[in-house]
Amino acid sequence: MNIMMISADRSVVAGEKGPFYYMLEEFHHHFDRIDVIGLKPSKVVRKEIFGNVYLNHPQRGNLHQPFFILKTGLGLLKARPYAFAISHDYNVFYNGLGAYLLHRKTGLPYFSELHHVPGHPRASGFREVVDRFCTRFYARWVQNHALAIRVVNARELPALLSRWGVRPEKIRVLYSLYMDFDANRLKETPKEYDLVFCGRLVPNKGIFIILKALEALKRKRPDIRLLIVGRGPLRKKIDDFVCRAGLSQNVHHVEWVSLSEDLADLYRRSRILVCASYNEGGPRVTFEAMACGTPAISTPVGLMPELIREGENGMLFQWSPGELAEKVEALLSDTALYSRVCRGLAETVAPFERRKVIADLAEGFKKCLGEARDNSHSGR
Repeated sequence: MNIMMISADRSVVAGEKGPFYYMLEEFHHHFDRIDVIGLKPSKVVRKEIFGNVYLNHPQRGNLHQPFFILKTGLGLLKARPYAFAISHDYNVFYNGLGAYLLHRKTGLPYFSELHHVPGHPRASGFREVVDRFCTRFYARWVQNHALAIRVVNARELPALLSRWGVRPEKIRVLYSLYMDFDANRLKETPKEYDLVFCGRLVPNKGIFIILKALEALKRKRPDIRLLIVGRGPLRKKIDDFVCRAGLSQNVHHVEWVSLSEDLADLYRRSRILVCASYNEGGPRVTFEAMACGTPAISTPVGLMPELIREGENGMLFQWSPGELAEKVEALLSDTALYSRVCRGLAETVAPFERRKVIADLAEGFKKCLGEARDNSHSGR
């Protein structure tokens, strides 16, 4: 079975090994051929990986993307049959429009993927309010064309889509969160940092919530240390805040970690991972840290409300720097509480073993395709 993946990724073709690369590393075992149609990359290092995954990227910008998807898809379909396409959709919906055009032209069935909805459960700014409105309109429209809308958590997004008028039979929960337990595992490691943040330095990650909490924590803990792992457009604003708040000796920054093993080592060297995101699908970093024995304090986004049991395997907070500071202080100062939370981590992450999750994902797509074909035949 051959499939197309219409993706927002531009890192794999550039030679980087991020989450999409590691997903494909296992996903490719379940299909004869996978053609990835991605965005314009900064550079082209490779066009094929794992022997049956082929990377197709444009040389023009996003405005041309729907037509690049259509043209590339038509060329691929002339060469061989494809069972379906998977479109990673987000505002502005270049991928979704391209997938629809290809479907309309050829009849190729496709899935729409919504990994998260910007602005839900909270918006980090006006742009995310607009994105949320556009996503609502798009979801109500695409349900009439795609085989299904695939979402990656079972509580947050299905409830939202249902409120928006998406029919229940059009919503498919297929988890994308998985753990590589070879890289992310318990290992006795000296602690260098009290807190670690890992993610893109963009507004919806809530990095300034963490920095304001750190500023408050420093009054009681002058030597408290935060490790920031990530890069992005907010770097200068972050550096300016750190300088103004007198946190230069408390914050250490690592822009990029290329290997998952090295990132796991940074998790293990930290006492607590903090996720302050306004909206997420997973988030992946919380589970990676948990697998390494590092508890997480997170906002109630994505899978977090489904899996975090307060004070038993982690903590949740409501986007307040003061509340975050209180919960960090509670974990750092109460040895019994910290130990109890750590004991609950292995059980929490166990269901998300990489091979099982990705096998279930591949089977989920195939099952949905089969059901659609059965319904089509029975309707004749």
